[in-house]
Amino acid sequence: MDRDIEIMAKTIYGEARGEYSCKNGGLKSLIAVGNVIMNRSKSSGDSITAVCLKPKQFSCWNKDDPNRKIIEKATAKDKAYQLCFITAAKIISEEIGDATNGANHYYSRFLENPPKWAKNKKPVAEIGNHIFFKL
Repeated sequence: MDRDIEIMAKTIYGEARGEYSCKNGGLKSLIAVGNVIMNRSKSSGDSITAVCLKPKQFSCWNKDDPNRKIIEKATAKDKAYQLCFITAAKIISEEIGDATNGANHYYSRFLENPPKWAKNKKPVAEIGNHIFFKL
């Protein structure tokens, strides 16, 4: 369980830490990324750690992604990481509900071209700079 919290927290940190300070994002953006992880874990039966570390699923864990080095060095001294850790723990313990309407995928609206999997799919939520889908 502790490893699941740590890995979810690092994934949230790597994928959405910049969203926290955005006017249209905030804490809800961090929660939304955690919700996607939790939704995938529940539907697949895989552990949270397995979901997060599955190749090519969360870009922050890709070996060539610049966020990879950042999340590997994240510690409790970093206030943003602390917030991600608390958020992950509360999502896992179900103290925080699903802000994404069951989403199990998302992408950043900053992508030049949406992912192929999103073609002709209707978003279930838009939170901060992420667009969420239930596939």
